[in-house]
Order: sequence, then structure tokens, then C-alpha cells
Amino acid sequence: LEQVPDLVAVLAPVGGGGLLSGTAIAAKSLKPVIHVFGAEPERLNDAYQSLKTHQIQPATGADSLADGLKTSLGSLTFPIIQESVDEILLTDEATIAQAMRWVFERMKLVVEPSGVVPLAAILNNLERLQSDFWGRKIGVIFSGGNVDFAHLPFVETSPASGD
Repeated sequence: LEQVPDLVAVLAPVGGGGLLSGTAIAAKSLKPVIHVFGAEPERLNDAYQSLKTHQIQPATGADSLADGLKTSLGSLTFPIIQESVDEILLTDEATIAQAMRWVFERMKLVVEPSGVVPLAAILNNLERLQSDFWGRKIGVIFSGGNVDFAHLPFVETSPASGD
């Protein structure tokens, strides 16, 4: 926010809630009117359900490309998220793979599937978000670089082994 003071929203992935709650605290302390969004896969929607029900919901245990987000919210992070996060956005698996490929090809960044979930959530919720944020600046946090190049979710076959 110091570098981009006209930022109107920020998105972070959410698993246990540490990154998202820290992002919310920092962003809201510098700019109280900023929108803070968490992002998680539809299959691992415990943070979304936790905000909806006002109590921590257990992790679903479902499989997802974004396996780094398979943990439930913590007892310390949940109250911060309840107070400071505007919404948790969900995304599907295909869009996570699409976002990972886009970041890899266009931005030349190696980001694990869990780390591109915020971009995937934007793509999955684009129509709804456009009305509030079209033409405005939003921050997207990418995190994690744990990528198995032999099993990229956007490559049909594994790269040649050099034989």
C-alpha cells in the first residue's frame, strides 16, 4: 500500500489463515476502507463455510491441486478473519490450473497451485467483481513455489526425460 496507495482490494490464499489474517491486519491498518478477500478452492471451502456459520469448520479432506490449503482455520486467525476479511472467494480446479499456467507463461513465475488460488478466484468470480473493481487496482498475493515439474497440472504429458 505504501508503493501502490490507490489499491482498492487485496486477495490472499487461505488455508490455516496466517497469511490472510496478517494481510488483513496490515492492509486495514494502512487503509481501513480497503477490501480484503481470501481465496480457496471450492473443494476445500472450510474458510468460506467458517465465515458463513461464524464458527471454525473442519477441513474437508478433499483432494485439490491446491493441497497446501488443506488445513482448517486456526483459533487465533479465525477472529481476525471474521473481523477484517470482507469475503472468501471460491474457485474450481480447472481455473487453478489455468491460473498457474498463465502465471508461469506470462509472468515467468513458478508458483504452486495453492499460491495462484487468488488469481483463479478472480477469474472464477470475474463478472461479479467487475462491477466493483473494473479499472481499479487490486493486489494479488502469490505464495509458494513447491512445484513438481514432472506433474504440472496444465501439461498433457510429462516433459521429455532427456533420453
